[in-house]
Amino acid sequence: MSTESGSLECRRLIEAKENLIKAMQTLDSLKDVEHINIKLKDIYKEIEEMHEERRRLEFKI
Repeated sequence: MSTESGSLECRRLIEAKENLIKAMQTLDSLKDVEHINIKLKDIYKEIEEMHEERRRLEFKI
């Protein structure tokens, strides 16, 4: 997991994003899974938005 200061919630969001990246990389080696990768990318974007909002709250950006 990345080393980034912040709340437990931020660290969990980072971990979730990293796990999604690993899943997408694993699926890249399989056939006919592009539709799954598209869904995972959408989920990644949603978690990234949650993480950005959490950072704004924590750092008053």
